[in-house]
Amino acid sequence: MLTATAGDGPLLHLGQQRHWWRDAVIYQVYVRSFLDSTGDGIGDLAGVRSGLPYLKKLGVDGIWLSPFYPSPQHDHGYDVADYCDVDPVYGDLGEFDRLVTDARRLGIRVLLDIVPNHCSVEHPHFRAALAAGPHSAARARFHFADGRGPDGDEPPNNWRAMFGGPAWSRVTEPDGRPGQWYLHLFTPEQPDWNWRDPEVGNDFDAVLRFWLDRGVDGFRIDVAAGLYKHPALPDSPDPAADERARDSVNPLAWNQEEVHQVWREWRAVCDEYTARDGRERLLVGEVSVPTAREHARYVRPDELHQAFFFDLLSAPWDAGAFRATIGEAMRDIAGTGSTVTWVLNNHDQVRTVTRYAGGGTADTGRDTADLGTARARAAALLMLALPGAAYVYQGEELGLPEVVDLPDDVLTDPIYRRTGSRARVRDGCRVPLPWSGQASPFGFTPGAPGQETARPWLPQPAYFAEHATDRALADTRSSWHLYRDGLQLRRSLPQLGEGTLRWLETPPDVLAFVRGDGLVCAVNFGTEPAVSPVTGLPLLASGACPDGVLPGSTAAWYMSDPPAEAPAGPPAETAVDIPEPR
Repeated sequence: MLTATAGDGPLLHLGQQRHWWRDAVIYQVYVRSFLDSTGDGIGDLAGVRSGLPYLKKLGVDGIWLSPFYPSPQHDHGYDVADYCDVDPVYGDLGEFDRLVTDARRLGIRVLLDIVPNHCSVEHPHFRAALAAGPHSAARARFHFADGRGPDGDEPPNNWRAMFGGPAWSRVTEPDGRPGQWYLHLFTPEQPDWNWRDPEVGNDFDAVLRFWLDRGVDGFRIDVAAGLYKHPALPDSPDPAADERARDSVNPLAWNQEEVHQVWREWRAVCDEYTARDGRERLLVGEVSVPTAREHARYVRPDELHQAFFFDLLSAPWDAGAFRATIGEAMRDIAGTGSTVTWVLNNHDQVRTVTRYAGGGTADTGRDTADLGTARARAAALLMLALPGAAYVYQGEELGLPEVVDLPDDVLTDPIYRRTGSRARVRDGCRVPLPWSGQASPFGFTPGAPGQETARPWLPQPAYFAEHATDRALADTRSSWHLYRDGLQLRRSLPQLGEGTLRWLETPPDVLAFVRGDGLVCAVNFGTEPAVSPVTGLPLLASGACPDGVLPGSTAAWYMSDPPAEAPAGPPAETAVDIPEPR
């Protein structure tokens, strides 16, 4: 038996008050790629509704729906033309209402993806701004500015857009002359709102209430560290930082102090609805900031309930890196009384199977792919054993790899259109799910009556047959069963969800910790077998685990007697007393 130690981190305790979202497991539905009900090759809300029994069987607590609002689809819905309706390609408001009703009947909560940093050039307010001309109230909703240079033909500052190219585009004024410039930190089709104009906040208050009145359980907030820019819009000393990183790095454009007041106001709206009927509404933010300590500021008691902790997603496959990342989150985020929100993948990232294989190229061999699968399964068990909430991207439960060899002519990601480079292009993780059969469309789309079956909007590779849902459900060794069993244990065992975390002393390639009264999670990050931290067979493991052995690239959950008393604890200044959950 290995001994427990708190020598490099605190013993962590969370209170007993129950809030559903603090340890919830939410499934991200990328609507366009989940399930098509109409035969046009594009997933839709009716498809999501028909897939609810599948998600109930998997055991998730809720779903997060990617944007389905009316949009010209320059960035597949993240360029919103109308925040209070449904794009016809996905259905209509009636279908949305039926989806919410059926989800509630099954005990599945529904979160919507809301996009408050930017909209579409086809949004009525932006069209009105173009028509109104310079220095108008309509233009105050956005970041319009005069250009630099003698003829105003240079952008107002040197910022670059995250998806490539300048962050400013010049407009033609109503009289036909070249005119002002507008800011867009992603693409020219996505103008940034100016949150310093109070009308923008008023508009979004109405949007929140529109969907809350229709019964949603909360919102995932896109670019939650955005919204406010430095009021002077000065030049950046590193203008290409966002473009280079494909992330929100420019300190003049992101993480401004004023954004926290927005989340206080949104939290107050959600709390108002919760007070009416006792049903808690959730705000979870896409927060990309430099440190866990800065991250923690977004989940203070009167701001967001949750914010995705992306550092675990970006950590290399290494026991020391994972331990340091988890420890930092528990100290700086959970230490405030908040809950850490763990995530290993989403619609913007290379899928875990491929990422952990060190891959991303079309010639990844079977041995490498098998290694990626083993590591992805182990990482899933690790994440589900951690205190806090977890989000699972659709297809991860099927062990889907990244589709890395899509032809150039089918790529739709605006990053590719803007840069001509396939680097970090996101189509490969958005290929439609395989549901059944041996060939594309694998049950994803039924085809219109009397017509040939439509092709999915992105082509599915032949090897998706190995990952189809019908095959996964029939094979008790599949990743689907691993997720399902992990979720069932997480719900039934009092040690999981909220509770305690204490590290165990382990060999260098092994990470292990105790949850509550004797549940041990251990992960072997190496390739060689190690001695397991607990004798006997595990409750659940990501691969075969003989008694006393933890194979390489494998995670396991064990039940054990309470660990021995730790050696001398941490110095008093490093101990953490976690407040009661709010």
